[in-house]
Amino acid sequence: MRILIVKLSSLGDVVHTMPVVQDIRQALPHAQIDWVVERGFAPLVRRCAGLARVIECDLRRWRKTPFTANTRAEWQTFKQVLQAQAYDAVIDLQGLSKSALVAWLARLAPGGKRYAMANQTEGSGYEAPTRWVADVAITLPMHIHAVQRGRLLCTKIFGYDVPVSESFGLVDQYSLAQEATEIIANGNPSVEKTAAHSTVNQPCIALVHGTSRADKEWPLDHWIALGTRLQAAGYALALLHGTDAEQQRSEVLAAQLPGAVVWPRLSLDALTDALAVCAGVIGVDSGLSHIAVALDLPHVQLYNFDTAWRTGPLNRARQLSVFAQPAPSVDAVWQAWLDVSA
Repeated sequence: MRILIVKLSSLGDVVHTMPVVQDIRQALPHAQIDWVVERGFAPLVRRCAGLARVIECDLRRWRKTPFTANTRAEWQTFKQVLQAQAYDAVIDLQGLSKSALVAWLARLAPGGKRYAMANQTEGSGYEAPTRWVADVAITLPMHIHAVQRGRLLCTKIFGYDVPVSESFGLVDQYSLAQEATEIIANGNPSVEKTAAHSTVNQPCIALVHGTSRADKEWPLDHWIALGTRLQAAGYALALLHGTDAEQQRSEVLAAQLPGAVVWPRLSLDALTDALAVCAGVIGVDSGLSHIAVALDLPHVQLYNFDTAWRTGPLNRARQLSVFAQPAPSVDAVWQAWLDVSA
């Protein structure tokens, strides 16, 4: 059986889809699974165990210049790659017009079908074309976690039960990139490199303070107070950023937390490698925090809105979400870290 998953973006949504691949692998070990994703997230998706092909698209960029010769040429190339393989099942796990378009363009094998969600679930985006394109549209519960939504949809397609355990397929997949190990080593002289791994004598905690939405941010003075406690407890601190504004914020934090290292802006695969050797991650609701969940790291995720039930970590033993308004307190986050790192 040949299966195509359509989940284009964004980073957190892509991470939440990875357990679907592992479930299908377990239920249908001989299936070939391909995945269509935005080019920027492809390096991470390639780390997901069990995929035969990762098909890159640039819909976000193409929409900005739809009529240029370059866009038309790239669009034709994308269609050729997409349609090179015929599929027994094309599954739109995004539920938006753009994913419906990709699912419609995909080529079906004789007897093959397109599948999609028949309804919007609470807190998620949904657009009608996903239902129009599908040969089979499946109704899902309104109140459901983002990870479980895709997993449940596929159980209804292929007729297996949702596995009790949850795997993202990343834990044993990363290989420590030279770039990532050098970043950590250059920023922290306590790192000792071996042939295959980096070990940190002073365990490193990555602080994920950046998010695309200002209303998800945690106050700077809270980060400084938490970082001070972590340093007093013997942890080294890594400050991450993905934009110029986040880099400036990292530098402000580093100035108040002597010894904290501002990592340079890394490619997504190198950043995943770097996170994988950390002792843990504390961060706001963002794609990088969800990567920490996928890597099964000790992790505390911060919420200013009561949405952790939908996107927060499910492994309560190693990962916790902390919610409060207008923002979680330093004491609450510190206690959560003590709980997950015990």
